[in-house]
Amino acid sequence: MPLEYAHTGTSVHPAVQDACDSGAMMKSMKLNLSADEVLATTRSVRKRLDFEKPVERSVVEECIELAMQAPTGSNSQGWHWIVVEDVAKKKRLQEIYRRNFEIYANFPGRDYPTGDTRAERQGAVRDSAFFLADNFHRAPLLLIPAIEGRLDNLPSFMTASAWGSLLPAVWSFMLALRERGMGSAWTTIHLMNDGEKEAADLLGIPFDAVSQGGLFPIAYTIGTDFKPAKREPLANVLHWDQW
Repeated sequence: MPLEYAHTGTSVHPAVQDACDSGAMMKSMKLNLSADEVLATTRSVRKRLDFEKPVERSVVEECIELAMQAPTGSNSQGWHWIVVEDVAKKKRLQEIYRRNFEIYANFPGRDYPTGDTRAERQGAVRDSAFFLADNFHRAPLLLIPAIEGRLDNLPSFMTASAWGSLLPAVWSFMLALRERGMGSAWTTIHLMNDGEKEAADLLGIPFDAVSQGGLFPIAYTIGTDFKPAKREPLANVLHWDQW
């Protein structure tokens, strides 16, 4: 049925109708993956982020609403979500990240034995990490998830409890993005060397009362054909009753 102008009852031109229909389809687009498929194919996306396609606020808000269904310790719900779309602020966050990345990239990497799947992927992972460091600001949106409280130098029980009230929600957010043809990458390098404080000052985050959990690009992906990653055998990491 053609759309009608609310006050006049006049039918909308077919071209406008098609545009509206296309927009509605884009906003509600889902890949209809099974739960197992979403879990097995949600990747850290860097080079396949589409920097040219806008991301609608409503879709991000929908993903965050789903993320907030994740469990949270004592039902505290102390999470906060800072979404950045301002061009100048995105560029400043990229500069903080890039400065710290140049230091991080010079750290000696881990040595893996011959045949280890992680060794096979090291070059590609490093290359994509450099790409993201250079292009972070080009993502349509950036996200900093945060949790109430400062977690510096606290006992492991307290830090594990606090992060356990944020990280499941962030992962749920990434899964929700995947189902909607979008992607992200979980990064923490901007937090190094007072970068967290710089980001807090930039975005008005109360540094003394809130801890940032990372910096995430948000974009539609170039293609949606992500596959399960190669992982080391389960027998290498599974322990029953004792180490």
